[in-house]
Amino acid sequence: MRVLSGSQPSGKLHLGNYLGAIRQHLQDQHVHECFFFIANYHSLTTIQDAARLRELTRDVALDYLALGLDPARACLFRQSDVPEVTELAWILSTVTGKGLLERAHSYKDKIAKGIQPSMGLFCYPVLMAADILIYHSDLVPVGKDQVQHIEMTQDMAEYFNNTYGRPVLKRPEPKLNESPVVPGLDGQKMSKSYHNTIPLFDPPKAVRKLIMSIKTDSTPVEAPKDPETCNVFALYRLIAAPAERDALADRYRAGGMGYGEAKGLLADAVEGLLAPARERRQKLENDADYVEDVLTASARKARSLAQAVMHEVREVCGIVISKSHEP
Repeated sequence: MRVLSGSQPSGKLHLGNYLGAIRQHLQDQHVHECFFFIANYHSLTTIQDAARLRELTRDVALDYLALGLDPARACLFRQSDVPEVTELAWILSTVTGKGLLERAHSYKDKIAKGIQPSMGLFCYPVLMAADILIYHSDLVPVGKDQVQHIEMTQDMAEYFNNTYGRPVLKRPEPKLNESPVVPGLDGQKMSKSYHNTIPLFDPPKAVRKLIMSIKTDSTPVEAPKDPETCNVFALYRLIAAPAERDALADRYRAGGMGYGEAKGLLADAVEGLLAPARERRQKLENDADYVEDVLTASARKARSLAQAVMHEVREVCGIVISKSHEP
């Protein structure tokens, strides 16, 4: 099975990215053919600083490699190294109705949060569909809140195939991960858009300070607490071993433990998870040529697939290009 996923370089990758997606990606590379791209075109909806975008794009590559992505098993590449993706996005937009995009939950949610709408934000699902369809992806790892994006991609593939009378684009399926929505510091979904994240590779002291600021209720120390309604425990259960998780849940229910102690245990668990990766990342930062070689080699493989799909797409559409521009 071919698995495809992307990570947007619109800010530092955070614990929600890891628990909700990256951890699954690292597992998938051992059982599937995996393509993971750094979605720098997508990030233009929020980042309009060239130097900052270049820095964040490189950071995503460093983070994935530090966390355990194996270039011998999975492709890691920049979205912009496969320009055919934007060509397919335009072609998909010519067969996709405006009503489909208006129903996008993520767009409506961002507008409700006061994020300034742009055509890029509105058409985001079209570019996302192109990202998926151009590699004939079988599976796309997503959380439950992102399933609609895959359903929209399925719709666009069907629109195109029906319009031109040939099954050129392959229908992808969502690959639901096991993690629930990862809560942020304020209890909402952890997201760079909401400024409630725990960055993966900030210094340990800074990470601990953020964890100690997680929003909790005012239940007294001596009173029993419900672990199922606590943001701190919701994060802890995603990191700790089952026995540690169950032990902390028992302490919640017994009373006599304050949220500060629970936050300290969470901070220790997060540091235990990230310390080895932080060390690997520091070494990778000093080997820029290796990182660039990984991205370039992966992009070459990804683009060869994209070019083959686009050749067929152009053929059924009647789009002619000069032979000097053919791969």
